[in-house]
Amino acid sequence: MTDIKLPEHCETMIDVRAGVDHIDRELVALLVRRFAYMDAAARIKTDKGAVRNEARKAQVLDNVAREAELAGLPPERVKAIWDELVEQSIAYEGAAWTRIRA
Repeated sequence: MTDIKLPEHCETMIDVRAGVDHIDRELVALLVRRFAYMDAAARIKTDKGAVRNEARKAQVLDNVAREAELAGLPPERVKAIWDELVEQSIAYEGAAWTRIRA
């Protein structure tokens, strides 16, 4: 299905699910780009201890909560999603750091 309806134009659950599936594909593409930055960070950082940066994590979570609120989304829910995303990104970067130097 290539004709994805905007949420306000959905009339059936098929429409809704097609829209959600489309957004999920777009999100995966964005995650590919985000994780590529984790690969770059792993390549650039000379100390594996620098992979986890709690101050930067807090900054990212605050930024996303602010953006969510401005967009009319519940900031705490979005912040919880991003907390997991950041943790997974840190784990990915740590593995990439080790792989690059193996």
